Amino acid sequence: MDPVSPSPLVAQVAERVRDRISSGEWGVGTKLPGEHKLAPLLGVSRPTLREAMRILAGAGLVESRQGAGVFVVAAEPKVNWAVQLRRAELSEVYEVRVALEVEAARLAAARRTDDDLTAIDAAMRRRVEAAGEDDAAFVDADIALHAAIVAAAHNPILLNLFTEFLPVLRDGLIDLVRLLDLRAQLPNPGEDSHAALVAAVGAQDPEAAERTLRRELRNTLALLRRD
Repeated sequence: MDPVSPSPLVAQVAERVRDRISSGEWGVGTKLPGEHKLAPLLGVSRPTLREAMRILAGAGLVESRQGAGVFVVAAEPKVNWAVQLRRAELSEVYEVRVALEVEAARLAAARRTDDDLTAIDAAMRRRVEAAGEDDAAFVDADIALHAAIVAAAHNPILLNLFTEFLPVLRDGLIDLVRLLDLRAQLPNPGEDSHAALVAAVGAQDPEAAERTLRRELRNTLALLRRD
């Protein structure tokens, strides 16, 4: 098993484990390797692995049993969101993203911890750095920032839903950036609005976080509908 490459890391870890469950490598009833073995196998930290396991538990694939470990309880998610999302139009996916992520931003501003803010600030710096890189790297950095804010909401269901959006969202945004040549004149589109969002979360201002992110996401949705 190759180590997982970052961006966004938790989603990739959850996808790797889910692939092994759906393939039958880890069948229903199997006890998964403990954190001390599985985390190094995937090339990630134990906290990252725990977040991934929360996503899988929310999807009904694994179950943590007190004193016994984590067991596979289903081969497929309760709702196969991944299949549904692949069949949907990107604008439809984005409409749901607006509803989901705006609420997550409100919760993040109210609930964020110092550790969350450290992760968000690091993701924001990475987004700025990625302005000098190719479109795929920039989109990855942008999504990682949004993922850090959703994680700061401390709602595993919201995080699980957002994670399901990522593959379709990433591909669609890369296509949009390239098709409309959005970075030709401005290598870091949305820099001011993202800085304002991070500041609102840092200041624990839910109203400002909601307002800022809603405006930013609706601007992108307008581009999708125009295209």
